[in-house]
Amino acid sequence: MYLFPQSGGWIEVICGSMFSGKTEELIRRLRRAQIAQQHVRIFKPAVDRRYDERDIVSHSEQRIPSRVVSRADEILEHTPMATQVVGIDEAQFFDADLLDVCRELARRGMRVIIAGLEQDYKAQPFQTMALLLAEAEFITKNLAICVVCGNPALRNQRIAAREGRIVVGGADAYEARCRRCFRPEPETPELFAPPAETP
Repeated sequence: MYLFPQSGGWIEVICGSMFSGKTEELIRRLRRAQIAQQHVRIFKPAVDRRYDERDIVSHSEQRIPSRVVSRADEILEHTPMATQVVGIDEAQFFDADLLDVCRELARRGMRVIIAGLEQDYKAQPFQTMALLLAEAEFITKNLAICVVCGNPALRNQRIAAREGRIVVGGADAYEARCRRCFRPEPETPELFAPPAETP
């Protein structure tokens, strides 16, 4: 595969559950592009402030500077025509307009690399990610390790007692679970703890 488009752009999607290394893989690809002295622009949604206000930061504390945007169309505003590679993290937090933005960037001849969750905490697909997966030329699906049994994990188990589909968090709010150990409703860690001994 070419490191940058030869005659036209394309879209790469890195998807998977939380703690599967999506952001690490995004950062790895973007750093390779920077080492090759390509013109790179990197974006993240304003809602994601877990580890840093501006940098994209993985759970393993790898980081790369980015521009924070509130809407998908801002990505076009901040991407000059000379850009060769565009990186976008946490794509599930953007609305479906991100699809048209990525199509336009690829039409301009840019390599677009996107990372995001394809499922919410109820194992329902995020619409934006579903659309991007259908559009992408290249898809990488990462799996985590189930914290309960050690099997490959593709689900995001919410363990924090919080309401709403979008709850930004890390290990304080979510666990990676396999299909068998996943429960579609939020649960607290003590549900999987051994019962207390009675005197």
